[in-house]
Amino acid sequence: MITYEDFAKVDIRVGRITRAEPFPEARKPALKLWVDFGDGIGVKRSSAQITRHYEPEGLVGRQVLAVVNFPPRQIGPVLSEVLVLGVPDAEGHVVLIGPGQDVPLGGRLF
Repeated sequence: MITYEDFAKVDIRVGRITRAEPFPEARKPALKLWVDFGDGIGVKRSSAQITRHYEPEGLVGRQVLAVVNFPPRQIGPVLSEVLVLGVPDAEGHVVLIGPGQDVPLGGRLF
């Protein structure tokens, strides 16, 4: 088990997808995302294996939750700066997690 202090180290914030593109260079089908977390964090890039349920044009404007304090990770030609969060559907394909209504960018999950 972890403590609350352990959980508090994971910085999960709400951001809005401002741009999404196919990522044909990825080993598994993925999209490149640009997510705006507002003042203080700004726009960060991510790679997400979410092609089963999402098309790039349908993602722009959507709010999502992401871990913003992992070190950047190089995924092919993309430097992924945040981990966008999701849960698997019944077949194991990722469904994005986001707030149920519009909230201020950069809001922290706790």
